[in-house]
Amino acid sequence: MFEKLKEIMLQYIDVEESEITEDSRFVEDLGFDSFSVMTFVGDLEDEYDIEIDERAIAEVRTVGDMIKYIEKLQKESK
Repeated sequence: MFEKLKEIMLQYIDVEESEITEDSRFVEDLGFDSFSVMTFVGDLEDEYDIEIDERAIAEVRTVGDMIKYIEKLQKESK
């Protein structure tokens, strides 16, 4: 999942793929703004067939947090 997330993220940010780690923070480290976050979230919903709660996404700070959140949603939808 980490590799796929990086692939999607690189459409929105101008950083080297090698700079993205699970500890990378979306805004502070990777340069996401509110528009790119929401568009990115839409892509994740399509890719993983999930529905992301906008309030919950405010608590997702790092790439690792996002992976855990997506995995949680996938388990809940089964």
